[in-house]
Amino acid sequence: MNYRSLLPLFALTATVHAAAWPQYRGPNGDGRSPEKIAKLWTATSGPKVVWKAPSEGGFSSFAVAGNRAFTLSLKEADGAKQESLVALDAKTGKELWFAPLNFAKYDGGGDSGTDDNKGGDGPRSTPTVDADNVYTFSSQLALRAFAAASGKVLWTVDLIKEHGGRNIQWQNAASPLLEGGMLYVAGGGAGSSLLCVNAKDGSVVWKAFDEKMTHATPVPATILGQRQVIFFLQSGLLAVEPKTGKELWRYAFDYKISTAASPVVSGDIVYCSAGYGVGAGAVRITKEGAGFKASELYRARGNKPLANHWSTPVLKDGFMYGMFQFKEYGKGPVKCVDIQSGEVKWEQEGFGPGHVILAGDQVLALSDAGELVVFDAKPQGYQERARADILEGKCWTTPVLVDGRIYARSTKEAVCLDVSGK
Repeated sequence: MNYRSLLPLFALTATVHAAAWPQYRGPNGDGRSPEKIAKLWTATSGPKVVWKAPSEGGFSSFAVAGNRAFTLSLKEADGAKQESLVALDAKTGKELWFAPLNFAKYDGGGDSGTDDNKGGDGPRSTPTVDADNVYTFSSQLALRAFAAASGKVLWTVDLIKEHGGRNIQWQNAASPLLEGGMLYVAGGGAGSSLLCVNAKDGSVVWKAFDEKMTHATPVPATILGQRQVIFFLQSGLLAVEPKTGKELWRYAFDYKISTAASPVVSGDIVYCSAGYGVGAGAVRITKEGAGFKASELYRARGNKPLANHWSTPVLKDGFMYGMFQFKEYGKGPVKCVDIQSGEVKWEQEGFGPGHVILAGDQVLALSDAGELVVFDAKPQGYQERARADILEGKCWTTPVLVDGRIYARSTKEAVCLDVSGK
């Protein structure tokens, strides 16, 4: 493999990342926006609505680049509802095109449970975009590339048909990670359970391991000078060298029913968590000879105090902020947690299992009921700065901040808000 040939693609990708929100949880996959919220809203006025548009079904978030915003939702095609990639005009919310991926079937996950839990189901994965193309990883484990301008299919890697893929209950929810011109996904069979795919042409650069996937999206990180991609699998954490797939370190972790939150990295510390009574743990990574070693710092079992269902916390100055809760729909808390010790510094009820991102010194939280909340990322105590009810429907999606605008969606609609102060 001639990696020098990938340098132009990497340069384009880096340029897009600097000016956009190109993939799930942002440019670096850590929920951190390079922007700040320039203008907060008041309780009486609320944030300025640029547009609002129907967006049916699912928990897919937005990827935004240039004048386009991409998400997965349910669309009528060939006489049935299908999971579909949808391209919207980022300035107006007008639908530009959509491309069906597969028929919608999700084991009834989003519609089951209590009344607070009901409100729609649909695709869970978020698209990824670079300078020219947009990539999807469907509920049926098909990785595809589309021309961002037209929706033309460029290539497909079907993990089930081509790599013995093994799907999971409620189907795939992980998003494709774009790193250095490569796409990283899990879900293949023995010897192909983790794959690195060239984003340019869909060729498989490497495939390895016999691991069972989860719903968690992998994250990139540099730890002790080594760039790596960290997968959260049913066996636990597995870090690999991006170019070769070489195993760097492991952390055995419990699995039960579903793991959906991604790992959080703070220097040489890596945190992970799951619901269904699994709880949370953290390891410190050290050099050991020519390799690495993961040593456990703490392990907190149970749904309290540190379970993260599908809500991945964000990190600021060694403290995590996010929805630490399990199935506390409409009421569960946000918390501030010391990543090094697992100590809860404070908590605030009233959010449910939504999602958060970090914008400067502030956390932008979208509750599962559609409230957008801004609070300070400080361990001294909860300090709320703004709150507004922005969406109808169930919101298990991550808000996006790019170019002074917030993009968010529910199982019913999508919205764009102007917080640029212009």
